[in-house]
Amino acid sequence: MNKKFWIAFVAVFVTGQIFDFLTHGVLLTSTYAAQPAGVFRPMEQMNNMLLMVVALIVSFFLTLIYSKNHEGKGVMEGVRFGLFVGFITATPMAYATYATSPITYSLAMQWFLYGMIASVARGVVLSLLFGKK
Repeated sequence: MNKKFWIAFVAVFVTGQIFDFLTHGVLLTSTYAAQPAGVFRPMEQMNNMLLMVVALIVSFFLTLIYSKNHEGKGVMEGVRFGLFVGFITATPMAYATYATSPITYSLAMQWFLYGMIASVARGVVLSLLFGKK
């Protein structure tokens, strides 16, 4: 793992944190408020350190997978990678949670859509940092 890998890892992590803040801290605040009482832990009980560790692990492995398999075809390769990752991660996160928890469909759909956008953004960042061959 070279310097480019570590720079990409940090960039993917930062990109994810920005999208998580925008999604959960800004765009979905009213949607979260509309959920049935008791569906989510109160803010003071959430384990933010664990969320950060999970984000670091995901960022590391996204960067590792991309670095080992990219073809150097540019931004559209990053978009494709982001779409693949989004379907693998955002679909079960949104719709498996909807199937098993009393959240509204609106929240599940927004989790899916915003998750896809964030995944594509990560893929684009990776493609820009790893560049064309």
